[in-house]
Amino acid sequence: MINEFVFTQNKKLRCGYTTGSCAAAAAKAASIMLLSGEIQHEVVIDTPKGIKLALAVEDIVFDYEGVSCAIKKDGGDDIDCTSGIKIYARVQKSMEGVQIEGGAGIGKVTRKGLACAVGEAAINPVPRKMIQQCLKEVAEKYSYDKGFNVVISVPGGEEKAKETFNPRLGIIGGISILGTSGIVEPMSEKAIIDTIRLEIDSKIASGTKILLICPGNYGRNFAELNFGIDIDEGVKCSNFIGETLDYAVFKGIKKILLIGHAGKLTKIAAGVMNTHSLVADCRNEIFAAHAALAGADKKKVSQLMNAVTTDEMDTLLQKWGLASTVWNSILDKVKFHINHRTKEKCRVEIVIFTNGSGAFLQTTGAQELISELRNFTFDKKNN
Repeated sequence: MINEFVFTQNKKLRCGYTTGSCAAAAAKAASIMLLSGEIQHEVVIDTPKGIKLALAVEDIVFDYEGVSCAIKKDGGDDIDCTSGIKIYARVQKSMEGVQIEGGAGIGKVTRKGLACAVGEAAINPVPRKMIQQCLKEVAEKYSYDKGFNVVISVPGGEEKAKETFNPRLGIIGGISILGTSGIVEPMSEKAIIDTIRLEIDSKIASGTKILLICPGNYGRNFAELNFGIDIDEGVKCSNFIGETLDYAVFKGIKKILLIGHAGKLTKIAAGVMNTHSLVADCRNEIFAAHAALAGADKKKVSQLMNAVTTDEMDTLLQKWGLASTVWNSILDKVKFHINHRTKEKCRVEIVIFTNGSGAFLQTTGAQELISELRNFTFDKKNN
């Protein structure tokens, strides 16, 4: 267990350690046992964050050629599907250097744009460096002047990977060995944003000229039925619309199509670029203000302020004959704030839909980008 904590949303939450730290610790423990012949029940490693970890060593096996052992991942108070799994390292001697390979349960990279090259095991650069540094320390301690072969594996990793972003990123057959600091900070927004950036990099590497951005899976059927496009071809930005736009602009994307449910996207009309309800939930105020501008009286404004869902507000607007005016007013404001965020360095077209009426509205150039995106996806699948 690690005794490091962060404070978020008025809670004290315990930190954990990454799969990268587990892999490095397992490799270090196995190499010590390989060179010393003595069982190690605990191993200590330094993390890039500067925190030392003393971790329990499990499932030790000596064989004729090498030693293997495992470290159990502890994600702390983070909601992480890999917490509790065991990361194994098998180490044997070689003539020189440190060769690191992925065994069972470690994913293989199949798309450009990720931290590892196509065909490589998904063991990211920082964990690789941590493993190499650990083995260098062990070699120096035991005056060993040759090399090591290291195989990292995760039993059950292929099934566990289905709960991660790996299939979307083009990493198949298992989980990734990740981590830049070696430490997991609970409820870290950084981890989600890093994944979004990886997805954007992957799309760019695949030749994407129009970036499709969606908050989530909510509109999959809507987009497919109305536009013939697959949301899985896009980048899932979760609540981090602003961060996603920022990175897309930074990477030189010139055309973006943003599709999402009104419950998320209408918040942008108030300049809210992180749409999580804990950050801001101003939907009622937005609809009430735009309805008032459209001529709604105090009673109608009060009903909108007391509505529970966006779909309920849409139903009221439809009933009063104000839907078209209010929605277009909101859409104009959404467009305004997005253009301000991107400094108009790229073209962003928007589609907003609701569940209640099945209606949607879009900016004037959205259909053009939808057609281009549909054609690009068709050509990609048929080449």
